[in-house]
Amino acid sequence: MKHRIMTAFIEEIHLNGMKFTMDDLAKRLGISKRTLYEHFDAKVDILDAIIDQSIADRNEITDRIIQDENLSLIEKIRGVITVLPIHWEFYDLRILDQMKRYYPQQWSKVDNELTDDWNALRLLITEAIEQKEMLDINVSLIMKLIIDGTNSTLDQRFYQENQITVSEALLSIVDILLYGLIPENKR
Repeated sequence: MKHRIMTAFIEEIHLNGMKFTMDDLAKRLGISKRTLYEHFDAKVDILDAIIDQSIADRNEITDRIIQDENLSLIEKIRGVITVLPIHWEFYDLRILDQMKRYYPQQWSKVDNELTDDWNALRLLITEAIEQKEMLDINVSLIMKLIIDGTNSTLDQRFYQENQITVSEALLSIVDILLYGLIPENKR
C-alpha cells in the first residue's frame, strides 16, 4: 500500500504540482483519508519516503555495479552514471522548483544527491585515469561535465517533446562524454 501511495503521490504532483491535498490523494487512490493516514502522518512524510527510497535504490544499484568483477572500469563508470532511481519520473525541474519553494529541507536532500553525492564515480574515474584507461584530465572538471550532463535529464519536458526516454538520454550523454561525437573509425 505504501508503494501505491507513493506512486499516486508522484502522479498527483505531475498533474497538479505540489499544492494538492491529502484528500486529493485519497480520492486518486480510491481510499479513505483515514486509510491514507494509517500509512503516512503527513504529505511531507510521503515526500520523504519517496526521496529516501530513491536515494537508497540508487545507492544499492551503484554498489552492485561497483562490486561487479565482470565489468571493466569504463563499464562501471558508464553503469554508475546511468543508474536511474526507482522514482526517476519524480526528478523533474518543475517538481524540484516547487519542492524548493514549499519543502526546502526535502529539496536540499535531493539537491545534494544530484550534485554532491558522486563519490563512487569520482573514485572510479580517478582509478581509470591512474590505470591509463582515461585521459589525465582534471577529475573535478570531468565530474562537473558528467553531473551537468546527466542533470539535463531533469528537463523531462524537452525529452518528452523529442521522444527520448530518460534512459536513452543518459546512455547517449554518457557515450558522448566517454567516447566523443566522432565515430571511432574517423578518429
